[in-house]
Amino acid sequence: MASTNNFMLGFCLMILFVNAASIDYGEALTKSLLYFEAQRSGKLPHNQRVQWRGDSALQDGKDDGIDLTGGYYDAGDNVKFGFPMAFTTTLLAWSAIEFESQLNSKTELKNTLNAIKWGTDYFIKAHKESHILYGEIGEGTSDHKCWERPEDMTTPRSVYKIDEQHPGADLAGETAAALTAAAVAFKKSDSSYSNHLLTHAKELFDFAIKFPGVYSNSIPEARIFYGSSGYEDELLWAAAWLYKATKEQTYLDYINEKSTSCGGTRLNLSWDDKYIGAQVLIAKDLLENKFAGNESTSLNEYKKYAEEFICNCIQKGNNNIKTTNGGLLWWGYWNNLQFVTTTTFVITAYADTLSATKNSLQCSSGNVEPSELISFVKFQVDYILGENPQKMSYMVGFGTHYPQKVHHRGASIVSIKKDKKTVGCQEGFDQWFKRNAPNPNDLVGAIVGGPDNSDQYNDSRDNFKQGEAATANSAALVGVLARLAS
Repeated sequence: MASTNNFMLGFCLMILFVNAASIDYGEALTKSLLYFEAQRSGKLPHNQRVQWRGDSALQDGKDDGIDLTGGYYDAGDNVKFGFPMAFTTTLLAWSAIEFESQLNSKTELKNTLNAIKWGTDYFIKAHKESHILYGEIGEGTSDHKCWERPEDMTTPRSVYKIDEQHPGADLAGETAAALTAAAVAFKKSDSSYSNHLLTHAKELFDFAIKFPGVYSNSIPEARIFYGSSGYEDELLWAAAWLYKATKEQTYLDYINEKSTSCGGTRLNLSWDDKYIGAQVLIAKDLLENKFAGNESTSLNEYKKYAEEFICNCIQKGNNNIKTTNGGLLWWGYWNNLQFVTTTTFVITAYADTLSATKNSLQCSSGNVEPSELISFVKFQVDYILGENPQKMSYMVGFGTHYPQKVHHRGASIVSIKKDKKTVGCQEGFDQWFKRNAPNPNDLVGAIVGGPDNSDQYNDSRDNFKQGEAATANSAALVGVLARLAS
């Protein structure tokens, strides 16, 4: 009951805030996509818009005789972690599919596809052979002991992979999901590239099925940063995307086979837990009658759990997600906004399908119309963008009051375009990390970890639990912002 009361108090406060100001979702959308350009690794393209960044990690993979340049740095460090990068790419692709018309109307579809392709081009390189996938470049432990611009990196660029002897069905499955979702996103604009992505995706799914295992056991260097809790969710997620893209019976058979162990009612959607993503994909297709005579009653299990999750988020379920006094959904102190953004995406996508099929959501406390779901999403997004008790935008560069000391190496050190002098490992800590001043470069569009459960935020560079941004935080919000801006 306390959680519901908190939400209602927050909702009333938010009504007052919203009446006082109007949020420009189109501007927020544009800025959210700029963030991915700031996270690019490799040789930057001629149309790079984030000018304080330069080329970096141009020798990745060279010692192993393979080109592994490109891709994204995951957060405020200089490591390329394949697991969250693949999840980020899947979310971006889902945004491009679900909200294609809205992105196009805001002239941001091309930028979204560019952001997706920066990830998928890297995954194609990393998938050197059918049963080999490179899953990490760089060492998290040594990297975290240095505070350097990516352009100045001196830490080891070790490469780590999964193969038949060192399996990682979760990594292979998530990468297959990313490539498949991207194949759907590119189908209209570049059918050849779409087919190429799908070929890699099918090979990776086959690899994951034949050689099950947890990737962070095979790549222990990733365990402390992005350790996986299992691979069943990624396999289901990949199968759901592959069926959506191909309509091939083998993938539907897999989905039906797993319906009795499809995750139950989840707590969140994250880089480590994809069950709710798969459940919602399948539930949406059920509503739209897209199983074309192959529908099984077992598929209703997915829909049941998807709707229970949404009911819990909107405070109308049997096990409601906690909220702060200001009404923000609350899972935990460390990077809470990653869960808020993915939840807003799931609810928005499902609400639009409910509306299009003239359905409503049945929660334990009553019937919920699609418009009410969108109002809930708007409330959460408005909180993130500044309509909160602190009146702080948790998107960097949006509004007039936002985090100035984001935990991010490149943003916190003077741009190499302004000062080409190398900033050493310890020098970065001494001269820049410990500096009590705003970052010299705004990490525009980044969504930081966010406030605590009392709606408080400590803007400090060493407060990485609240003040570090990650690509998965922003990826989910791209589609939602496009929808709200339309």
